[in-house]
Amino acid sequence: MIALFPHCGFLSETSRMLAIARALMARGEPVVIATHGGPYARVLEDAGMPYTLLEPVMDDRRCEEYLAGVVALGRPGTRLQPAEEIRAGVRSEVEFLRAHAAGMVVIGFTLTAYLSSRIVGIPLAASHGGSYVPPVFEHGLAPVPSQSAVPPLDWLPGSMQKFMANLGPPRMRAPVAFLNEMAAEYGVEPVPSLAALMLGDLTLVTDVPQVLGISDADMTGWRPNGSGAYRPATRLRYVGPIYARLDLPLPARVEAFLDDTQPTAYVALSSSTPAFYRRVVAGVRDAGLRALVGATIHELRDLESSDVLVEGILPSHLVMPRVAVALIMGGQGSVQTAMVSGTPFVGFPLHPEQELNVALAIRQGMAIAIGPRRLNEAKVAQAVREIVSRPEYATAAARARQHYADIDGPGRAADALIEHVRRPAAQAVISPAQAGRAAPHFQ
Repeated sequence: MIALFPHCGFLSETSRMLAIARALMARGEPVVIATHGGPYARVLEDAGMPYTLLEPVMDDRRCEEYLAGVVALGRPGTRLQPAEEIRAGVRSEVEFLRAHAAGMVVIGFTLTAYLSSRIVGIPLAASHGGSYVPPVFEHGLAPVPSQSAVPPLDWLPGSMQKFMANLGPPRMRAPVAFLNEMAAEYGVEPVPSLAALMLGDLTLVTDVPQVLGISDADMTGWRPNGSGAYRPATRLRYVGPIYARLDLPLPARVEAFLDDTQPTAYVALSSSTPAFYRRVVAGVRDAGLRALVGATIHELRDLESSDVLVEGILPSHLVMPRVAVALIMGGQGSVQTAMVSGTPFVGFPLHPEQELNVALAIRQGMAIAIGPRRLNEAKVAQAVREIVSRPEYATAAARARQHYADIDGPGRAADALIEHVRRPAAQAVISPAQAGRAAPHFQ
């Protein structure tokens, strides 16, 4: 039995877990799904995918706070979760995993599973890091950020910021202190660094060597080699892109809007705020384009006009091939949807992992980045005009699409998970019993 714990405060993560679950089930692997909630649990419901709601349940407001905390990880004083929330989450996860006799748990940003999996003594697989993995830092591939993760450092030269982007994540301990205080309480293996917070015993690297710039041999052969920055059991595996292919039809009015011959921009900023959406849409309009807005959970109907159409959650893989440019945050799911669709985009990366995603598209010649703190309508308009007026962006996007052609990312992820969980060595994780301690008992 493989358990999946999506954090349903993230649309891309929820859709990724749904795709992996379906691929596992297609291979006859028993699967159970559990989540602490979030506005995008509806994606599971709409797909008819059963799941268990775990305590403590995160409502929409708590998910917004959590997302803000993820973005701020690495800044002094940031604590992503309070101790009581961690204790309650670990308790419910342990009970769930034991009740279902799970042999592995696959996570996104359900970070309490770093502890609950060790208490139960099963391997943990991670998908939320995308391409943000140790070989990237070791090859110096983390980019100069569009904005520094710590605002006062924006003034540093680009070369220094790039150096810090590659040197910092494996050395940063403070961002994981909120988990490791509890790891000590439970007597289980800690998470050694910020970089390790993106990794599992099996890490699904959801990209391809041609885009990331690291060979398959270097990725698969990577080992922690005694580095204190990573859990010793960590392994990496390329699986290819996993992006949302939601089973939703395009509403009739969206079809009609897209059928118009006027240039259209797709604005899909799920990890942002209504105010951010409004500034971006204003910039698109200043550039002379119409805007199709995928508002997801945000209320933006007042933006509608003859040239602006607002909908909720849309199947982006059906929309992007039909627009001139997309405007997205920088999550790997959105970036890869644009790349698979051959659609140039403007990205607004929120944190280092998103900076990497957008930078990979920029290296392909199909994207422009704007740091969210530096956003204004004029910059958006300028970027949109550049992309639509220069055909080389569309040409580069069409070329990038070929890197992902015919790659079944969810299927390859499922195969990697099944292979890993069936290895005898997969159970050689550090559990309290192996460490000579009594496993925590939950009443």
